[in-house]
Amino acid sequence: MAPRWNHNIHYHRLVLDAVPSGARTALDIGCGEGMLARELRTRVPQVTGIDLDGPGIALAREAGGGVEYVQGDAMTEPIGPFDLVACVATLHHLDARAALARFADLVAPGGRLVVVGLARSDGLVDAPREAAAVLAHAVAVRRRGYWEHSAPQVWPPPETYAGMRVIVRDVLPGATFRRHLYWRWSLVWERPA
Repeated sequence: MAPRWNHNIHYHRLVLDAVPSGARTALDIGCGEGMLARELRTRVPQVTGIDLDGPGIALAREAGGGVEYVQGDAMTEPIGPFDLVACVATLHHLDARAALARFADLVAPGGRLVVVGLARSDGLVDAPREAAAVLAHAVAVRRRGYWEHSAPQVWPPPETYAGMRVIVRDVLPGATFRRHLYWRWSLVWERPA
């Protein structure tokens, strides 16, 4: 069976490469069926995946992989702190400012927050990026196929790329914000030790 691929899975490597040296604990916010959480478990001894979606958590638990799965709200669940907090394609379901502040609170001293998010195009200024993404998507789907996850979806995202850049700068001073192909952006932020 060919490995699953979609735009979110494509950026799991970004999260895995950002795992801090010596990390003992990790949290995957919006873990869905637990694919990223299980990948993190190969690098981090204790991994927790959290998601509100009951059917997704049931599939994650069924897959196992030595991960603790919690059906709950990362905004209110009494959890943490963690050496790594990761969130892929979930932030646009939440109030971005409040969620980023909460996610930062879940990071242990010396730990890292990594978010891969979705945003809306900023109009004509983004037209070349949009065209490149459409072309790259067509090629990737032809080569790899496209796995459609079962989790709830929000489209269009409430924030633009420019708006997200401002929110990240305001809430997480010092964070690195980057735009990516396949209609994604990322941030990496470290809590001082």
